[in-house]
Amino acid sequence: MTASTELEPAAPGSPDVPGSPGEPGPTDGHGALDVQGAPPGRTSLGLISLNDRVVEKVAACAAAEVPDAGSSARRVLGHSLAGAGALGTRQTSLSGLPKVSVDVDGSTVALDLSISVRWPASVPAVTRAVRDRVRRRVRALTGMTVLDVDISVTDLATRLAKPARVR
Repeated sequence: MTASTELEPAAPGSPDVPGSPGEPGPTDGHGALDVQGAPPGRTSLGLISLNDRVVEKVAACAAAEVPDAGSSARRVLGHSLAGAGALGTRQTSLSGLPKVSVDVDGSTVALDLSISVRWPASVPAVTRAVRDRVRRRVRALTGMTVLDVDISVTDLATRLAKPARVR
């Protein structure tokens, strides 16, 4: 499923806003003219649509930008396997991307993230930072309005990999 995005109109007073004859109309910031009365994402160059996976990746990368948040714990049959690295499966990592699922409806999106949090960071503070970062980055990079950001903390990262030695 693809979702159309609504491109942001030019700010009043910018050179792209028409004010006198001969000036260009509002653009998407990249030179394409917005088409008045057209569906969201329609410009003079055509329709812009984003696959749900693109929105998921943008949200995951944004969440990973928060220092104390990282990829979620491995799950099997709906149950978290915190510390499963000892069993030979993927460990919780603060350097990996969190698991994200999206529900896109036109130019709006609801996000569901599964993350791990570094011990002893404050879980409410980290989830608040992740929520704010994801909301801002998804809006800025896709033009979509973020309705909800639900976050599940699946593990606390207590055993982190040792940094690489420099020779």
